[in-house]
Amino acid sequence: MLVLGHQNPDCDSLCSAIGLAALFNKIGRPATPVLQGEPNPEAQFLLEQSGFPTPEIRTSVAGEEIFIVDYSDWGQGTADMKKAKIRGIVDHHKLGDITTSEPLECWIWPVGCSATIVYNMYKFNNQKPDADVAKLMMGAIISDTVNFQGPTTTDIDKVAAKELAEIAGVADLAAFAKAQFEAKSDIASVSAAELILRDQKVFEMAGEKLAIGQLELTSLETAFSKKDEMLVEMGQLQADKGYHSTIVLLTDITKLDTTALIISKDADKVAKALNSAVVDHMFELPGVVSRKKQIIPFLQEAFEA
Repeated sequence: MLVLGHQNPDCDSLCSAIGLAALFNKIGRPATPVLQGEPNPEAQFLLEQSGFPTPEIRTSVAGEEIFIVDYSDWGQGTADMKKAKIRGIVDHHKLGDITTSEPLECWIWPVGCSATIVYNMYKFNNQKPDADVAKLMMGAIISDTVNFQGPTTTDIDKVAAKELAEIAGVADLAAFAKAQFEAKSDIASVSAAELILRDQKVFEMAGEKLAIGQLELTSLETAFSKKDEMLVEMGQLQADKGYHSTIVLLTDITKLDTTALIISKDADKVAKALNSAVVDHMFELPGVVSRKKQIIPFLQEAFEA
């Protein structure tokens, strides 16, 4: 069985796939973690810290048995995923549009990170992750909860991260998080084309597709210096894919605020749904750090009204 995260793999997609495959192997269900693309720099940092090899990249899963993590939408899987046998889902987002012809195992919890759910699956099966896997899952929780400051953070996430840190031998979570976020924020040498696709997800709302990426950074200065280049790339992507909107959320994880860049058929509609206004292809979102909790529900309501 393959354990597969979503497109544009982030920390949770990567680490939860590895953690879940490791659990399945412990309980006699042979499994292999795979990715749909190269891990982002923060995820790569976690691989280096844990000493875990980068999983194989697979863009075709037709005919395979798969367990998916950190999504439940067809659009975030491989192009041929409908030809695979989906055996289960682990996710912490809204329920997507995936349907199956057979019963499947689902673990969908309203917590801050899919890795939190995977860790609780270990407990359910009376197992404990190895130290390298525990470090990966701990890092995923730090990332998705913005070091426990994000609005999706729950006590379940905090307990899981603390226990995983003990297993991994990490004595100072705050220091680990600081180093992790520094790795995430190093974008000086990254092209604008790469930046707009980093952690990008495509959402369908009332027949329209919105591509929404997010860069979580300790400072937005470098991102702002690349603004014009990013807008050009966003416009090209918009034209190529026919999206209603292409959005990049620039989130300052020290101030817990977001500035959004947008190319859209109706930018004002998007900004208004989020109680903001567009100026020069940008709009401000003070206090916003979570795409799934503070962005998507309001856009969905506006588009499907």
